[in-house]
Amino acid sequence: AFAVPWLLIVLVIKLDSRGPVLFKQARIGYKGRVFHAYKFRTMQTDAEARVASLRKEGGPYFKVKADPRVTRAGKWLRRFSLDEVPQFLNVFRGEMSVVGPRPLAVSAGELEALESAYGEAARKVLNVMPGITGLWQVSGRSELQDDARFALDIYYIEHWSAGLDLKIILKTPFAVLSSRGAY
Repeated sequence: AFAVPWLLIVLVIKLDSRGPVLFKQARIGYKGRVFHAYKFRTMQTDAEARVASLRKEGGPYFKVKADPRVTRAGKWLRRFSLDEVPQFLNVFRGEMSVVGPRPLAVSAGELEALESAYGEAARKVLNVMPGITGLWQVSGRSELQDDARFALDIYYIEHWSAGLDLKIILKTPFAVLSSRGAY
């Protein structure tokens, strides 16, 4: 069932830009273990090397609204979160869960930035499996300020239940289709 959409996405990426279809990035997961998260490539192939030049001072989460590294196809894939679909491979490998805090990017120094901003409380995100979707993703996505994102991750960790996961899973398609805060 997923083969046709995957093939269409692969074709769109290949027609739009040179480089691999999948992007592999070192992320920090459960108990601080580093793993490689998979996504469909939405950026130019030298994107990782350009992180430092784009990183804003002060914010622990690295996200650039008008990121010049994003390809034309990447804008479309990100708008509907289709770039995240390969992370189900990480779920099957036991490195991620469907629901949980976003895994932190090693290359962007996100864990260090969180620790600098929130102290020891930042390490709480390492006590649960990171997820493809989460509470802040269905509550405004990248439009949320860093404090709100962190507070929602901590709320999720401290109030986890199967019911909360189900609520987040049910809200995810609406958040994706609205594309509010997607960039």
